[in-house]
Amino acid sequence: MKLAILSREPKSYSTKRLVEACKRKDQSVRVLDTLKFAIDLEEGAPELYYKQNRLSHYDAILPRVGASITYFGTAVVRQFQQMGVFSANSADGIINSRDKLRSLQILSRHKIGIPPTTFVKDKMDVLPAIARVGGAPVVIKLLEGTQGIGVLLAHNLSMATSIIELLQSQKQNVLIQKYVEESKGKDIRAIVVGDQVIAAMRRVAQGQEFRSNVHRGGRTELVELDEVYKETALRATRILGLGVAGVDMLEGADGPQVMEVNSSPGLEGIETCTKLDVAGAIIDYIAGRVDFPEMDIRERLTVSRGYGVADIMIPPESEYVGKTIIDSGLREKDINVLTLHRQGKVIPNPKMERVLEKGDKLLCFGKLESMKELIPERTRRRRNPKLKKLSKSVVLPREGH
Repeated sequence: MKLAILSREPKSYSTKRLVEACKRKDQSVRVLDTLKFAIDLEEGAPELYYKQNRLSHYDAILPRVGASITYFGTAVVRQFQQMGVFSANSADGIINSRDKLRSLQILSRHKIGIPPTTFVKDKMDVLPAIARVGGAPVVIKLLEGTQGIGVLLAHNLSMATSIIELLQSQKQNVLIQKYVEESKGKDIRAIVVGDQVIAAMRRVAQGQEFRSNVHRGGRTELVELDEVYKETALRATRILGLGVAGVDMLEGADGPQVMEVNSSPGLEGIETCTKLDVAGAIIDYIAGRVDFPEMDIRERLTVSRGYGVADIMIPPESEYVGKTIIDSGLREKDINVLTLHRQGKVIPNPKMERVLEKGDKLLCFGKLESMKELIPERTRRRRNPKLKKLSKSVVLPREGH
């Protein structure tokens, strides 16, 4: 494998460890300064130049795009993707994670715990917004702050309104977030690589500081995550479209509360704390994806006219709950189950004798007209689906529909 690490800091701990891991595993690697690229566009031939020279071929890239160069950095990553080069994190995934508001908006659609959060522009909306998240104290965050920079704790309403008005007067966009008091200056950092949580630590703030970031002086300690925290980290990473991420979670009374998903997590703190080879795991993941790329079945299975791929959801009161796949009648409708998603687990090519449960999601290939008929009439009226691109979930009707 020939890998390019996109980084402006070749001497940083993380970049050096990733290079060392490549060399140890006999993988070719080069660190490329993200800002030294030129993006050339013409019909059918996307190209990249690096330091005025046409870029040679790479099998994969590992973006370490800093917040200050997000726009240009993600444009470079997107260009690599257009050239067919595998990226550990996609351009869209990086953009989704980099903007705190955008990431929470995406996560809020799914059953993932997040601290109650609000975003306002009019100063008249500030006090009602604070009340909606539970009142003071509140955490105030700049949308694109990193390493704890731009994160403030306001202990009362007067302090909160003063801080928000000052930041808004400086054209800064801020989030107002509930202060999860039971976390008591602690959070969890979980490193996700592919479909695994490979390392985790608890970060603890020191002294009067409420931010637990290592860069803010926080100490770290080993932690054994239970399945709920692991599954939350994995799902948040997948939902935002990332392959490698650091997921920061508060330990709330009702379970994990995702604060942030970082697409370029630092390795020094987690490796020092856990003594695990996180860098090596990242390189192994990328090499595996290069050697055995995932098939995009949505592109390859829509070749026959009238056939396509769709996600089929099974609601709690569906007539299919308790039936095996073979007894469901889907095969008779010319619908084949490719993958079953159940409580965060993926079951490829499930056996026909497997019993369906409420909440299951089936990735199916079959006749589009048959899958169209599975959409309840009331849902069909709300949508204007393009059935030739059945990309939205199909809901199996409940009995009587």
